[in-house]
Amino acid sequence: MKEKTVFLTGITGLLGANVARTLLGAHYKVKALTRKKQLPDSLTHKNLQLIYGQLDEDWRVELEKTDYFIHAAGVSNPALLNYTDYQQVNVELTKKLLQTCKKAKLKKFIYISSANTIGYGNHDSLGEESRAIREPFTHSLYARSKLEAENYVLSENSDLHTLVINPTFMIGPYDNKPSSGRIILRALEKSLLFYPKGGKNFVSVKDVSLGILYCLEKKVSSERYLLANENLSYRQFYNKLHTITNQKPLMLGVPKSLLLLVGYFGDLLRKLGIKTELSSTNMRILNIKNYYYNGKSKAVLKMEYHPIDIAISEAVKYFQHQKKFD
Repeated sequence: MKEKTVFLTGITGLLGANVARTLLGAHYKVKALTRKKQLPDSLTHKNLQLIYGQLDEDWRVELEKTDYFIHAAGVSNPALLNYTDYQQVNVELTKKLLQTCKKAKLKKFIYISSANTIGYGNHDSLGEESRAIREPFTHSLYARSKLEAENYVLSENSDLHTLVINPTFMIGPYDNKPSSGRIILRALEKSLLFYPKGGKNFVSVKDVSLGILYCLEKKVSSERYLLANENLSYRQFYNKLHTITNQKPLMLGVPKSLLLLVGYFGDLLRKLGIKTELSSTNMRILNIKNYYYNGKSKAVLKMEYHPIDIAISEAVKYFQHQKKFD
């Protein structure tokens, strides 16, 4: 049976690094676009071809004899000040890449978005794919750019089969930057830990990678697929982390009013042109129960999710090996 070839963006990120390993383990050939001459963690494989360059270059030649395109790269830095800072990469370059894939006659284009473009819920009414984006994410420049890109990708499902993956908050190994793993690093080896009163849905990055693989291999509709697992408050998440790492810090919840005050100060700095992750939008996000339901992915993709405790353990071991903390 002929090996299928996937063109992958974002291999240096948490998800891209895990997707590459999943695809290679499933006997796919992977062409991975990267700006770096050497990948973190020395990822090498006979079926992995590194292609050096930028997203905005012309990749028509490299897309010849390629079957699928997985677009996991994007701009997510919460400190950026203007919508155009996100739109140029997350929307405009996605449009350009998709049109190039169409001309190259690829079979599928999978766009990696975010669960934040889907209306969240709480324990009594969980968010799912059919729900529209809700406040405070409607004010998130990043979430708005991902939603604009999603809508375009799904509207272009004619000559090219397009799909959108919406992962929740991913945890796991190979988080070299780190990105979502910062939630773990800021809590390790601390005698005192402050946490927000909200919560979110956590999912293993390895499960998300498998979900993407299933989207390649199964006959699925051109739709959004929410990949989600455990709905936890931040306190519950940190309790799991500290049980796994055998730590017992004093944990104190931060009042919503205090976080909002910090957020308003961040808004002022941003109006002055100072880049900062602090904003009233981001502080409101920390105070909500950002919970989701994974029924569609289980029914359509036949997903079987693993306990988030496993992903936390794998992330901790990775950070220990990389000496991200002592």
